[in-house]
Amino acid sequence: MAKIAALGCEPVVGSLAPSRKREYRVTNRLQEGKRPLYAVVFNFIDSQYFNVFATVGGNRVTVYQCLEGGVIAVLQSYIDEDKDESFYTVSWACNTDGAPFVVSGGVNGIIRVIDAGNEKIHKSFVGHGDSINEIRTQPLKPCLIVSASKDESVRLWNVQTGICILIFAGAGGHRNEVLSVDFHPSDMYSIASCGMDNTVKIWSMKEFWTYVEKSFTWTDLPSKFPTKYVQFPVFIASVHSNYVDCNRWLGDFMLSKSVDNEIVLWEPRMKEQSPGEGTVDILQKYPVPECDIWFIKFSCDFHYQSVAIGNREGKIYVWELNSSPPVLTARLSHTQSKSPIRQTAMSFDGSTILSCCEDGTIWRWDAVEVSAS
Repeated sequence: MAKIAALGCEPVVGSLAPSRKREYRVTNRLQEGKRPLYAVVFNFIDSQYFNVFATVGGNRVTVYQCLEGGVIAVLQSYIDEDKDESFYTVSWACNTDGAPFVVSGGVNGIIRVIDAGNEKIHKSFVGHGDSINEIRTQPLKPCLIVSASKDESVRLWNVQTGICILIFAGAGGHRNEVLSVDFHPSDMYSIASCGMDNTVKIWSMKEFWTYVEKSFTWTDLPSKFPTKYVQFPVFIASVHSNYVDCNRWLGDFMLSKSVDNEIVLWEPRMKEQSPGEGTVDILQKYPVPECDIWFIKFSCDFHYQSVAIGNREGKIYVWELNSSPPVLTARLSHTQSKSPIRQTAMSFDGSTILSCCEDGTIWRWDAVEVSAS
């Protein structure tokens, strides 16, 4: 803690005593295949499809629907032509007329934009020099996605036109693999990224926004677009002393985790006159036992009321985000769930939690009414 110029008080650490505010039970378990599943995500882009989710594992992208009574229906499946592809991440996006896309990336460094309407590839983006660890979609403009790569860069793409608009890398960029990236929920210009250099970096697109707008009307070849480098972040935070493998904005605050059994909530305090500098105020810590291996990602419900995270023993911890000190809503465990959970997905209202595991299984947990006793 000494090296961080923390303002205010000591961070508030949550208690691992479950509040029993909400209880969940297993309603389904699917064995998708033998290969590990690295990502699962609900579609929050289109209200018609809030109960639809996608998973990735090996060279397969699968789309499912959560139905009543714990039923999970397979809607479609895309298998990459390269059997050695291993997808690590998946996100939902759409084109300008609202047609849904499933966007995935992995070890080959190629982003596949799949048209969920016809199960065909809409576009493939080549540009990253190494594997892709995470793809996220801009919630206010879901034609825009960002990708975080092992090549130490983050790229901004337009899925409609296939253009790489911006590359966040260079003099002030990450010095090792970028593991996670996220768009700010309301500030169109801000993204945050984190990675194996132990830092979280906040970037601004404000002075490059004309290029973002130009990407929608570009009629020439995508390769001729004047892609710009953003070399300097507006803020660099050293909150963790090891790999940072997941970061998400919580309003103007940041949730991030490393390999030390906790999620940290902190506030970046930027110095207006000197970009890149500032202080970090660590506000709260959400303990997650046995969460000490990298590439475990947490998820939130649509309104960021709760966060769910799995651990290497197949357990899930659900924390309330709008309480201080933090309240553990539920701890989910099942005798047959022993494999590391790589990612969780919370449904729109948080009533369903999905987990995807190293052993190729998908687990569905549904909230049950807690009787007032």
